[in-house]
Amino acid sequence: MTRYARITGTGSYLPERRLTNDDLAAQLAERGIETSNEWIVERTGIQARHFADAHACSSDLALEASRKAIEAAGITAQDIDLIIVATSTPDMVFPSTACILQNKLGANGCPAFDVQAVCSGFVYALTVADSMIRSGAAQRALVVGAEVFSRILNFNDRTTCVLFGDGAGAVVLEASEQPGILACDLHADGKHVDILCVPGHVSGGEVLGSPLLVMDGQAVFKMAVGVLEKAAHAVLAKAGKTEADIDWLVPHQANIRIMQSTARKLKLSMDKVIVTVDQHGNTSAASIPLALDHGVRSGQIQPGQTVMLEGVGGGFTWGAVLLNM
Repeated sequence: MTRYARITGTGSYLPERRLTNDDLAAQLAERGIETSNEWIVERTGIQARHFADAHACSSDLALEASRKAIEAAGITAQDIDLIIVATSTPDMVFPSTACILQNKLGANGCPAFDVQAVCSGFVYALTVADSMIRSGAAQRALVVGAEVFSRILNFNDRTTCVLFGDGAGAVVLEASEQPGILACDLHADGKHVDILCVPGHVSGGEVLGSPLLVMDGQAVFKMAVGVLEKAAHAVLAKAGKTEADIDWLVPHQANIRIMQSTARKLKLSMDKVIVTVDQHGNTSAASIPLALDHGVRSGQIQPGQTVMLEGVGGGFTWGAVLLNM
């Protein structure tokens, strides 16, 4: 019997504090930084984003999303035997945010670890969980993307601080005789480290370098468009599928223009693309599971449909997963 991994539940969580572009522009104006709703929408498609309260950590957001995914799967936290959290904004240097989440869920005892691939993190984490379930090392995995990117933004740089938001998304992945995840394709190219990074680290009780996000927007855009097309076609080829088999594309929600370009290259109408970037901004590793849960709960994504997930992020990392819901 061939063993597969299927998504049986999805969940997501956004902090209560919602900032529209006008809200953010007003805050930036107090710093002498000029921007506007029109400027942001034209370049990114983003209209609003959510920021976590000062006391909230990635594990807190992950906890809420995980509870919803577990409930949707019809299981309990104690049924989980693997936890993987994709995040670039962990609660602390160590232990992992996954271990902290595990304790908050009351799912203690199973393997729990973080994956750090920035905005590709959820695709990476899902691929690892799929491999562990297929091998028999796990039966039910909780895979989470959770971020508080508002903590690492430079609010004196209008080209980056308007792009990101906070949030979490989660899925429960279970072993099944029915095909679920059909194929995965992951890549990284470390020579592009500098185009998107937070170039700081802790040493001797101090932060050395900058603890704030730095991005070469044009370089990231050019890189993202090219690698997403390649990953999409690679994962289709592995699964023996074509663009015509895709019912829904759930891409990383970074920029509406990147998403539109990817859809064109896959010969997909934007009607087949789940779009949440307008209301969530770029939530890094959380963006794909947030968008996936939105698609499921809105009734757009239906059981039996074929869905492609795609992510691209700092590292430079990228990848795609093709699955049946």
